[in-house]
Amino acid sequence: MATSTVGSTADSLSKLHIDGGDDWAAAAPNLLRNLSLLSPEQVELAKMLLEMGQSHLFEHWPEPGVDDDKKRELFNQVARLNSSYPGGLASYIKTAKELLADSKAGKNPYDGFTPSVPSGESLTFGDDTFLQYEDAGVKEARKAAFVLVAGGLGERLGYNGIKVALPLETTTGTCFLQHYIDSILALQETSCRLAQGDGPTEIPLAIMTSDDTHSRTVELLESNAYFGMKPTQVKFLKQEKVACLDDNDARVALDPHNKYKIQTKPHGHGDVHSLLYSSGVLKEWQDAGRRWVVFFQDTNGLLFKAIPSALGVSATKGYHVNSLAVPRKAKEAIGGITKLTHQDGRTMVINVEYNQLDPLLRASGYPDGDVNSETGYSPFPGNINQLIFEIGPYLEELTKTGGAIKEFVNPKYKDSTKTAFKSSTRLECMMQDYPKTLPPSARVGFTVMDAWVAYAPVKNNPEDAAKVPKGNPYHSATSGEMAIYKANSLILRKAGVKVDDPVLQVFNGQEVEVWPRIVWKPKWGLTYSDVKGKVHGNCSVTQRSTMVIEAPNCHIVDLSLDGALIINAADGTEVEVSGPLQNRGWTIESVDYKDTSVPEEVRIRGFKINKIEQLVKP
Repeated sequence: MATSTVGSTADSLSKLHIDGGDDWAAAAPNLLRNLSLLSPEQVELAKMLLEMGQSHLFEHWPEPGVDDDKKRELFNQVARLNSSYPGGLASYIKTAKELLADSKAGKNPYDGFTPSVPSGESLTFGDDTFLQYEDAGVKEARKAAFVLVAGGLGERLGYNGIKVALPLETTTGTCFLQHYIDSILALQETSCRLAQGDGPTEIPLAIMTSDDTHSRTVELLESNAYFGMKPTQVKFLKQEKVACLDDNDARVALDPHNKYKIQTKPHGHGDVHSLLYSSGVLKEWQDAGRRWVVFFQDTNGLLFKAIPSALGVSATKGYHVNSLAVPRKAKEAIGGITKLTHQDGRTMVINVEYNQLDPLLRASGYPDGDVNSETGYSPFPGNINQLIFEIGPYLEELTKTGGAIKEFVNPKYKDSTKTAFKSSTRLECMMQDYPKTLPPSARVGFTVMDAWVAYAPVKNNPEDAAKVPKGNPYHSATSGEMAIYKANSLILRKAGVKVDDPVLQVFNGQEVEVWPRIVWKPKWGLTYSDVKGKVHGNCSVTQRSTMVIEAPNCHIVDLSLDGALIINAADGTEVEVSGPLQNRGWTIESVDYKDTSVPEEVRIRGFKINKIEQLVKP
């Protein structure tokens, strides 16, 4: 037995062209003794790890015959980490060493760059320009594919489920994922009708999941018949985690509870680019005649009110990259879209994090840094991480990079010497950093729309939201739901309906505007033009009212509503609702977020809806 072990070890070494085992014996004697356990591929990985300064991974290895399965399992994990990262684990460690050295030296990633305001399109909801772009976008939609970035759990919200399962509003209880699919199917139907049979007829949806969310996302779709989408339209892209790093030398961290397992953490949503490329999905979409990829986040219930017009901007302006943005107050905690010009002539249009934008401006001849202009907002629009890429140039770029995105590292140092970390760190990447590698010829722009129509993310728990300075957005489940009612009320107002002003109320320590609870299915009011075409005469809605429109072909004529009205009808049925309607309606009742007798998804809002009396039509 001993002879065969020595023989196979020697064979492994000779295959690797390592002259004798001396270097190995010096660097990792315990690994050398166990080499016979490993396949030739695993021996190659072992060699790579030693060359990258990772011999500590094997320091504790006992002699062959002890924990052999665990040793092999470590190499199975190394193989997964190696294959899931563009350029492999060696590339990850090399990049990590460079970025950790820059971090320790306090190097500014923007050295040599001067910021300026990039060019883009600023839209006003409902005006003629907006309507033109919205119309153009709906026509383009059948040539688009959507990508939902859904790797996160709702823990930060005080919710233990996946974020896309959270109701975006509690009047109907529709969850985010259903709303997104309803919106895509409404776009698909309208776009294909306008195109009259020319080009693709289904809009695909790719969902990026993680170990944390994958099975629950699949289960949510399967148990709800994919919310009406064909299962073949949906593709899952599961992101893997990356190795944690223990120190400035980028020594890979072992799991504190298992010395045969590398500690891993999420790499960030920038992985979506490499996954779209390596899975072949992007090429498949291009071959099918698709032109656009629309990326969106998991909990922004207003997004699809902004997508058609933004897509119209991309198509009209020929943008390779179009970032949706909202006006941002100077120093507000949201990244600013900025044009950066380097001393060597390089330029790029990217998101600069708010805590980097102000010092960058001060260092570039703007003594006051990030300040509001005469509009009352910063000239650098706020990035909301909803992106539209043109597929052709996107695929061309990913073919060069393999989907690798410029990374960053954010170690938490023990002290000012920056020699040791409080806990392990890892490299991270963000999907909005994709333009960093683009050539100057790339057409990169943005589309700004008011936040009331485009941006109401749900990401803060009640306690954190209650600490937000007055006047700044809460970005909580409370504010996210109220934003839906506000947007729908303002859209109806613009269409000529007399909608009462909101009242101010406090829920979970957050003061919010409470508008009438108006919600509709995307098939009823996908665009502003749709809404305008379905509202006629003198209509009014009181502040205490609730109106739910689930009938796609419903026309509202001279309606005076004071109470709760639910309009249900099958897709093809024409419905007209009119006249004065009054009942006791639905009321909003405060809930304490610490009250564990109430479900989490209700508790995190601070209110529940009591359905006292309603009229159901037809």
